[in-house]
Amino acid sequence: MDLVKIAEAAFTEKKVNPSFKAGDTVTVYYKIREGNKERIQQFQGVVLQRKGIDTTETFTVRKISNGVGVERIFPINSPRIDKIEVNKRGIVRRARIFYLRGISGKKARIEERRS
Repeated sequence: MDLVKIAEAAFTEKKVNPSFKAGDTVTVYYKIREGNKERIQQFQGVVLQRKGIDTTETFTVRKISNGVGVERIFPINSPRIDKIEVNKRGIVRRARIFYLRGISGKKARIEERRS
């Protein structure tokens, strides 16, 4: 077995996150350190993609802030992430929905999956 994978498995702690995929609207609560103080900030948006496996898995979240699109990439196993909350499940046909970058307004809406 690969020594790097053994070392990664030994040093990373597995978090229990809810299942989500591209098209879902999530709120990510992550810790920010400002000087010697630490606080939790929220980032709510649509998941564009999930990428990687096991310890190197990341996901990209996009939101619109003051009319400007903001994207952020989060590692799933980051100790900085406090929790991930799934707000809405979206209906999309793709695993990577980068087409949202080019559209705005009503066209950029994602239909909600009812369950």
